[in-house]
Amino acid sequence: MALAGLSAVFLFEMLDNSILNVALPTIGRDLHASTIALQWVTGAYAVVFGGLMLVFGATADRFGRRRIMLIGLVLLGVASLATAFVTTAEQLIVVRAVMGVAAAMTTPGSLALTFRLFDEDSLRVRATTLISTVGLVGLAIGPTVGGFVLAIAPWQVLLLVNVPIAALAIIGVRAGIAADEPADLHRDPVDVLGAVLGTVTIVLTLVAPTLFVNEGSGSWAPWTATAAAVVGAILFVLRERSARYPLLDLKLVARPLVSSGLAYKAAAGLATAGLGYMVTLQLQLAWGWTPAHAAIGMLPQVVVLVAGGLFINPFVQRVGLERAAWLSAAAVVLGLAVYGLMSSFGYLWVAVALVLVAAGMRVVGVVAGVNVLRGLPKNRTTIGAALTDTATEVTSGVGIAVTGTILAALFTGDIATSDWSTQQAAQFQEAVTIAGLTLTAVAGALVGWAILRTRSAADGQASKSMAEVFGA
Repeated sequence: MALAGLSAVFLFEMLDNSILNVALPTIGRDLHASTIALQWVTGAYAVVFGGLMLVFGATADRFGRRRIMLIGLVLLGVASLATAFVTTAEQLIVVRAVMGVAAAMTTPGSLALTFRLFDEDSLRVRATTLISTVGLVGLAIGPTVGGFVLAIAPWQVLLLVNVPIAALAIIGVRAGIAADEPADLHRDPVDVLGAVLGTVTIVLTLVAPTLFVNEGSGSWAPWTATAAAVVGAILFVLRERSARYPLLDLKLVARPLVSSGLAYKAAAGLATAGLGYMVTLQLQLAWGWTPAHAAIGMLPQVVVLVAGGLFINPFVQRVGLERAAWLSAAAVVLGLAVYGLMSSFGYLWVAVALVLVAAGMRVVGVVAGVNVLRGLPKNRTTIGAALTDTATEVTSGVGIAVTGTILAALFTGDIATSDWSTQQAAQFQEAVTIAGLTLTAVAGALVGWAILRTRSAADGQASKSMAEVFGA
């Protein structure tokens, strides 16, 4: 019952945006929405979700993970029901923002509660793999199911499907998971200033990439948002280092398992978002594929993401959690490098890149998350889960921003036109190569740092053990 409920939580997260994207043209016509309004139909959810995860992660560790999860699920069901009464784009944006709040309350808790269900790491990996597989199946079938539903029903039905998913999750969590033990929670006062600074910083970090893509690198708006995000991050770190009861204890984040796990997740988020963005543009704009053909072209990634769950547990049992983390993260970096260097030689190399990145992301998504929680005290597991999700959200935005900025700097003319000149085609390929290799370098640096971090910690532990033996 517990795993069914937690799987439903992750299914909502993965299914929601994928199924909604199919309906955006229909929503635009029905609600007479502008392009910017449609963008915020999905953007409001993502920004609120990413911005509030740390806050609700810290809140859950203080007041109870199960309690915050259930409140979030009720909010999700109510917000989804409200979709039936939406008549304007602005109303839908508000509903989507409320659903983002619900997602921020539930998503980090799903990993933390899964971790709490089992004491053995192997069972934690298997449970997390099961839950993530359910979500990825939703991500894979969402667009197809959404297309069929739109053929026979209004678009509101696509969001009303969250109501039975929320009900299933509530039943599973209430019946299968006991209330948190007081000993597993903490009673530190809430760091309000830290919460505000952290939320503002993350929101600005998520908004800036969209501004770079929409406004271009020559506009003042994206650079202002980026500068404000950097200032906010500095103020947040200063606050957390000086606060008596910080929202996020930076000493815990500095632990080897935690910091390395976050670096692996960041590298995977950067690579996956950047690669997905570049491949979509290349298939449809540079090579002239139709959207349907482009969807087929992305199938290798979908197949590996869904079917890869069968191989995660045997792989981890064979090599161990730490080696599984760096090997899978290295596969992500390798796939990105293959795309940057070889994508101009045809689709086969694009498919190889998609498979490598998907395979690596499938493993690192489970293993790095488990490692982060292994490295934290029991009363800080939810904020640890929130950190892993936030790292992925933020670096995904960075990956798209870097790619979009390089494309804007090197490509002359309107990229959305169908008839490119020979010069424009060469500019696009040059931009894709530079963007791919730039992201490869950044992701590789993150993975290399994480490997050194875990190895130095292991060497230090071994030296300590030897000293204890000789001292005895």
